[in-house]
Amino acid sequence: MSVDTIVHNAKIATNGVPSFVEAIAITGGKISAVGKDEEILRLREPETQVINGERRTVIPGLNDSHMHPIRGGLNYNMELRWDGVASLADALRMLKEQAARTPAPQWVRVVGGWTEFQFAERRMPTLDEINAAAPDTPVFVLHLYDRALLNAAALRAVGYGKDSPEFPAGEVQRDSRGNPTGLLIAKPNANILYSTLAMGPKLSREDQLTSSRLFFRELNRFGLTSVIDAGGGFQNYPDDYGVVNELHRNGELSIRLAYNLFTQKPKQELSDFQNWTKMTKPGAGDDFYRVNGAGENLVFTAADFEDFLQPRPDMLPVMESELKGVVRHLVENRWPFRLHATYNETIGRALNVYEEVNREIPFDGLHWFFDHCETISDRNIERVKALGGGIAVQNRMAFQGEYFVERYGAQQAKRTPPIRRMLELGVPVGAGTDATRVSSYNPYLSLYWLATGKTIGGLSLYPEENRLDREEALKLYTMGSSWFSTEDAEKGALAPGQLADLAVLSADYFSIPDEEIKQLEAVLTIVGGEIVYATEEFSKLAPPTLPVSPSWSPVKKYGGYAKPQPEVVGASHSASCSHIENSTARPAKSHLQVFGDLGLWGLGCDCFAF
Repeated sequence: MSVDTIVHNAKIATNGVPSFVEAIAITGGKISAVGKDEEILRLREPETQVINGERRTVIPGLNDSHMHPIRGGLNYNMELRWDGVASLADALRMLKEQAARTPAPQWVRVVGGWTEFQFAERRMPTLDEINAAAPDTPVFVLHLYDRALLNAAALRAVGYGKDSPEFPAGEVQRDSRGNPTGLLIAKPNANILYSTLAMGPKLSREDQLTSSRLFFRELNRFGLTSVIDAGGGFQNYPDDYGVVNELHRNGELSIRLAYNLFTQKPKQELSDFQNWTKMTKPGAGDDFYRVNGAGENLVFTAADFEDFLQPRPDMLPVMESELKGVVRHLVENRWPFRLHATYNETIGRALNVYEEVNREIPFDGLHWFFDHCETISDRNIERVKALGGGIAVQNRMAFQGEYFVERYGAQQAKRTPPIRRMLELGVPVGAGTDATRVSSYNPYLSLYWLATGKTIGGLSLYPEENRLDREEALKLYTMGSSWFSTEDAEKGALAPGQLADLAVLSADYFSIPDEEIKQLEAVLTIVGGEIVYATEEFSKLAPPTLPVSPSWSPVKKYGGYAKPQPEVVGASHSASCSHIENSTARPAKSHLQVFGDLGLWGLGCDCFAF
C-alpha cells in the first residue's frame, strides 16, 4: 500500500526501540515505518501528505484510562470551566459575565475540574461573592465530591426553601432562621449534589451533538487520542449513548472511546448486568467506539467514595454477597470489569470475593482492574498481580492532597497510591484523570503529578522513590492504558502495525522545567492517520471550525481549559479560547461530614454519581 502521510524533521518518542526517531510513515491509519528522515522520505509518493515537524517533540497519542467523556460531552457546552484559571478573582469575573449572557431558565454551571489550591487567593468563593456575581441567574458551583454552592436564584429554581423537607441523603445548610444558605453538603453521600444538578435544563439533541464534538476536540487539543469511559451516575445505558452512537455512525468522532457500563440503581445491579450481557458484549464495535466491560460501579455497597476531609468509611456487611453475585455473572460471561476502590480495606474485601469466584470460575486472563487505590497495601498489590488484574491510577491526589495530609499526615501521603511498587511487582498500570468532576481532563496535570509528586497547589507529596521519570509516566499514559481496554497490541507506541495516533507538542516534554509541563498542549493531533486538531504553524492543516451552540454557551467565550497569559507578569491569568470561534467560605470540618456512614449509600436516592 502507498504511504498516506509522512511526519519528518521531528523528535519522535516511539515508546519502543529506538526510543526516538526523526520520521514516521502512515499507511491505512497505521504506522508503516519509522526511522531517519532520509529513510522515510524515500517512501513518499506523489499523493503522500508530507508534514514537516519543525523539530518539535512528537509523542504517541495519550490514552486516559479513566474519564467520563460521554457524560462530559453531553454537558460541555452548558458548563463554565474553571479548569486552569489561576485566580479566584478571574473565576468570579467569568461567572459574572456568563450570568449576564445566560437566558432564563438556563443556569450557569461550574462542574468540577478545579480546586481552591489552584487560585492565587488559596480559598473557595463565598456564597456572598457568588450572589453578587449573579443576583438573578441560577448558579450551581460543584467542588469535588463534597459540596455545591448555589446562589439564591438557583435555590428558588430547585425549590429549596425554609419549609422544604430535609433531603433524605444529604444536607441543605440553613441559617439561624431555617433558610437555606446555598451550601449543599454531601452527607452521607454525594446524591444531593448530582440530583440537584440534574434539575437544571438540558441541551437540545442538536446542541448535545455539537457539545460532544467540541468536548472531544478539546481533548484533542491536549493530544488525547483515546479515552476509556468509566460510565457514571445519570449515564444510563443505552439511552444516554444515543448522541455518541450518532457521531460514530456519521464518522464524526475525533477520539477513540472504549466504554464501561455503570449500574445505576441500588439492589438492581445484578439485574442490570444480566440485561446488558444479553444486549451486547465486550469488544462490540470497532477501534473507534467499542464496549469495554462493566463498572466502575458494580454494586453500591462496594463504593467507597473518597472525601479526605472525613474518616475512611466502612462498607456494609452485605458488600461481599452482593459483589459476588455480580462478579460471578461477569466472569461466567467473560466480561472485563473495573471497580472504584479508594481504600485498602475495601480493596481487601473485594479481593476476598474475587479470589473466591476465581476458585469456582477461573478468571483465566480476563482483564479486570481496580480504579484509584490510593491506600492499597503491598500485600493487596501482590494479590491483584496473582489474579492477573491491573490498577488504573488518577491524579485525584493532585487536587485533594492537601486534604489527605491534613487528615492522615505527610508520612501516609508518601504512597498514595504506591505506583512504583505496583510497577515493581509487574502489575499493569494505566494513568488518567477521573475528569471532569474532580480532576481536570488536562493530561499534563496528571503527568506533572506522576513526575514531580506535587499537587496542583504545589504541595510535595511523594519522595523520589514513589515518583516516575517522564518517560515512565508517558508510557503509563499510552502503552499502560491500552491494557485496560484490551488493546495493548494495537496502540500506545509509534511502531509499525500500531494505530497511527500521535500528538506534536507545544514544547519538549522531556526537557522543559517541571512547572512548564502543566502548560503543554498539542499543536497537531492525529488519530488513525487523520488530523483532528492543529494550531500554530500547523494551522493550515486544521479541520473545519466547529460551531458553538447554543449562542450563550460559555464555550463560545472562554473555551475549556484556561490558557495562561504569561505576558502579564505578576497579575492574575485570564481564560482565553484558541481552538473554537473567536456567604460561606470553606466550611469548617464539622459542616463537612461528607459520606459519614457510607452504609447509607443509595438510601432515598435513585442514582449515584462518580
